[in-house]
Amino acid sequence: MATNNDNKETIYLPLEGVESEHCALIVDKGLAEVKGIESHKVELNNRRAAITVENNETVAEATKTIKDLGYGVTTAKGTFLVLGMTCASCAGSAESIVRHQPGVVNASVNFATGNLTVEYLPNMTNASQLQKAVQGVGYDLLIEDETKQQETLEALHEKKFQQLKTKTIWAIILSLPVVIIGMFFMDMPYGNEIMWAFSTPVVLWLGRDFFINAWKQAKHRSANMDTLVALSTGIAYIFSVFNMFFADFWHQRGLHAHVYFEAAAVIIAFILLGKLLEEKAKGNTSTAIKKLMGLQPKTVTVVQADGTEKQTVIEEVNVGDVILVKPGDKIAVDGMVISGNSYVDESMLSGEPVPVLKKENEKVFAGTINQKGSFRFKAVKVGKETMLAQIIKMVQDAQGSKAPVQKLVDKIAGIFVPTVIGIAVLTFALWLALGGDNGLVQGLLAAVTVLVIACPCALGLATPTAIMVGVGKGAENGILIKDAESLELAKKVDAVILDKTGTITEGRPEVTGIRWLNNDNATKDILLRIERQSEHPLAEAVVKHFENENFSKVDAGNAEMSDFDSITGQGVKAVHDNETYYVGNRVLLTEKAIAITADLQQQADEWSRQSNTVIWFSNSRQALAVLAISDKIKETSVAAIKEMQEMGIDLYILTGDNEATAKAIAEETGIKHYKAEVLPQRKADFVKELQQQGRVVAMVGDGINDSTALATADVSIAMGKGSDIAMDVAKMTIISSDLTKIPQAIRLSKQTVVTIKQNLFWAFIYNLIGIPIAAGILYPINGFLLNPMIAGAAMALSSVSVVSNSLRLKWKK
Repeated sequence: MATNNDNKETIYLPLEGVESEHCALIVDKGLAEVKGIESHKVELNNRRAAITVENNETVAEATKTIKDLGYGVTTAKGTFLVLGMTCASCAGSAESIVRHQPGVVNASVNFATGNLTVEYLPNMTNASQLQKAVQGVGYDLLIEDETKQQETLEALHEKKFQQLKTKTIWAIILSLPVVIIGMFFMDMPYGNEIMWAFSTPVVLWLGRDFFINAWKQAKHRSANMDTLVALSTGIAYIFSVFNMFFADFWHQRGLHAHVYFEAAAVIIAFILLGKLLEEKAKGNTSTAIKKLMGLQPKTVTVVQADGTEKQTVIEEVNVGDVILVKPGDKIAVDGMVISGNSYVDESMLSGEPVPVLKKENEKVFAGTINQKGSFRFKAVKVGKETMLAQIIKMVQDAQGSKAPVQKLVDKIAGIFVPTVIGIAVLTFALWLALGGDNGLVQGLLAAVTVLVIACPCALGLATPTAIMVGVGKGAENGILIKDAESLELAKKVDAVILDKTGTITEGRPEVTGIRWLNNDNATKDILLRIERQSEHPLAEAVVKHFENENFSKVDAGNAEMSDFDSITGQGVKAVHDNETYYVGNRVLLTEKAIAITADLQQQADEWSRQSNTVIWFSNSRQALAVLAISDKIKETSVAAIKEMQEMGIDLYILTGDNEATAKAIAEETGIKHYKAEVLPQRKADFVKELQQQGRVVAMVGDGINDSTALATADVSIAMGKGSDIAMDVAKMTIISSDLTKIPQAIRLSKQTVVTIKQNLFWAFIYNLIGIPIAAGILYPINGFLLNPMIAGAAMALSSVSVVSNSLRLKWKK
């Protein structure tokens, strides 16, 4: 829940069944009519509606309205025992306080049983928050089984998906015998009865949602694809049942009594399959949010006033509490270090792989990870105030505010459905007026044929099948694609923003150069032993470098090292054979008055200009070696950048690193535009700036710090070796982290969009030709009337054409 300036609450309603702009528009119009809603917006990407309400009672009304329109709101239900009630008015008081909690849809307390029955939005509240509210008025809730009974939003979505999967499988299994009999064995004994038996559960049970939703739409004088599915299958089914039991009605009029059970069953099976493919192709945006929340530990060690330590759940941490952080711990809330020091991995904020030294009076942030030291810090921001909470909110808002592509299918559906119904009604009316003796019968037959041939099976399969094949082809090439929108938009991309660390570069510091005094490396075993004991993040890069050179690990571990000491902010020192050795920065050598030869200094200056981190190794008298450590550019990055520039795409580097490093990387890769020391929110703002200039922007990143910009961009691409959160937010993931896959993804986008358009052509060519013929346009010319049976076959053929055309995409280069 959020609160705006007027203290009006913003409630987020998780939506079900809102799959297109057309659906979103229907819901938006419905919410406009609910009293008490100040503002409303349907966020199709986030599958939720954001409503600003004067009081919480409006939430129940909004939920009811959405359900009346034929869509769903994901809610969780729970029954909890209320403790401390002594009379009926206590029950009224407890019920009232729960009803007024943000996110509660319905609540009732039964004094006789002592139970509170509550329906709530799992993304807005939970049993613990309801318990706190009830405790605030002097009662309590028993929520021991909360972990078992509280269903999260993800669990509820997963449950819905599994239900759809089960429905689809059963619909296909039951439809197969109907199709086989209807096409090849229609004259077998009891053939009609067997088809009736198999198609009835498909139409009336597995397809019942289409009829329920169509009725709800009709009540609001609206129509969508469900309306057409319900009409075509419902009429084909009823018509077939009538023909089976009253065949003589047709025989007396010289007509054959056909049944169309297979058309009714197959339509529902195909539409369910289309929905399932679409659901599977969609990325679940809430997974990213869930993982971001998982960055925060569940419990923390709070140091009490008397010095004792107490394990406290994160929700109970208050501003001012002193928290102890041990080696390897995640930091729970934003705060200020008050004692101790350690290196903290802040890559989730800055994107930079090298941990940062935290000393007294320095800030630490929730979600960052402590390395080897331990320290205490005072909580400054908790709960929704922390930087991590702000990133979570920004990602959610960015995912919701992005205007999805106005899909061609949705545009067509809005016009197509009422048009087809109008043609069917007009056909019946014209036959009735002009058809003579058999006008009623022929009119009914023609109207049914129009609805059967116009059924949107192929339309329902056009986008999902192309997307599934496109996604499959992408996966074979190491490109994971989550949704249709990215595939549709990637071909229009004209600006690509690249994060530096882990995207253009390898994302890990490596020793890129080492220069020994007089080329004498006799002391390198001492350097390795010191770095093995050091907690400095760059020490690991030195150790790895020597180990890769097959330097003897045994030799390096045998000799005695003594008086090892870490010098905060400068480096380390150790004693070996009565000689003191130092590894650290230039400041350390200056303070210890250690001599540096001109050639070593010259080499160090050159490496610094190239934006390398320079480390010195010395004894107590002179510098023995200088090392350069940097994050290397990937071998494929330069080629990929050149290829994208040749495609007419502008490239930009955004990094949390310093100006000198950003400039050096830009020059080396040939990118003209770069920005350094950029915070996560600034990245998202820059994406918006480009979008306001009319650019279609792709953001490529690998870290949590890129997640807001990824969610804001038109096309979001994550590197597979980066953070899980970046991969969850992004709609595309490059498994190998190879930038050459991006131009490949753009080419795949072009091919897929062409296939979708071809599919829509195939889906409609049958309708454009078939509907007038079904209506009887040829009858006055040559007496031809289209049999609904052939109409059903044509409908199936259009679906087969669509699937076949989608499969062609697999073999395109």
